[in-house]
Amino acid sequence: MHAIGIDIGGTKIAGAVVDELGAIVRSDRVPTPAGDAAALERAVVDMIAGLRAADEIEAVGVAAAGFVDAAQSTLYYAPNIDWRNEPLREKLEAQVGGTVVIDNDANAAGWAEFRFGAGRLVSDMVMLTIGTGVGGAIVANDRLFRGGFGAGAELGHLRVVPDGLACGCGQRGCIEQYGSGRALLRMAGEIADAGGIGQALARARGEHGALDGGIVGGLIEQGDPGAVAALRQLGHWLGAAAASLSAVLDPQRFVFGGGVAVAGELLLEPIRESYLEYLPARGYHPEPDFVIAELVNDAGVVGAADLARVWVAEHS
Repeated sequence: MHAIGIDIGGTKIAGAVVDELGAIVRSDRVPTPAGDAAALERAVVDMIAGLRAADEIEAVGVAAAGFVDAAQSTLYYAPNIDWRNEPLREKLEAQVGGTVVIDNDANAAGWAEFRFGAGRLVSDMVMLTIGTGVGGAIVANDRLFRGGFGAGAELGHLRVVPDGLACGCGQRGCIEQYGSGRALLRMAGEIADAGGIGQALARARGEHGALDGGIVGGLIEQGDPGAVAALRQLGHWLGAAAASLSAVLDPQRFVFGGGVAVAGELLLEPIRESYLEYLPARGYHPEPDFVIAELVNDAGVVGAADLARVWVAEHS
């Protein structure tokens, strides 16, 4: 039996029919009408109808950024969409029929990596997704961790700097302000301002008017010392956060995804170094693996589909 996975992003809605092995059978994507919740709901319903036309579908999983209740039914809060205590599962099931399961987008991506990607063959895994912000997912004893209310694993809001930079969540010093793509651009800009190894960054900023992910990523790929130094700063903070997470969760593997993770070993090396620097009881605490995510852009839809399949298996 196939399942459908829908991943609602800030700019696009991606959908796919996914088989039991995590392979995508057929896919679709449309722009996200983010300013119109009713139009977004219609777009999701239409996408599900189109995807299920040629296959027998077991269930539908829908992933979106925000807090989802423990019953995988209601969106308490979505930062990019006007959904507050939205009974999304009930609404979608009424229109498309069959079982629909709602989950957080980072949970869906992390579950996909655990089942079919870089987290295979371990029982306990933490994933950090490094994009515009920092997302997270926790798998403990082969089960996705959601917390008592369903809103757990918001790892981007682990505090690493007391009274640090202000975060959009209302607090200060969250890892999102030090380990995200936006943080990398800020660090690169500071290095450009300082001269020295930042000369290439400063030139690129002057030519383009501002630094963006593509510019900084290109300089990292070329081995520019200023851009690599910014990446190492980022890795330092991510490693510090991973050490704190290890003290609580003791995962066997950390998986890093998102746009910044394409730097591969250049990112993982400073993460490992910082992790060991901050790890409690270093030398006596077993050390996890640090790897890059494998599924990239497909993780959300694959994970959403598989989580729907798991829900059906557990409730049938």
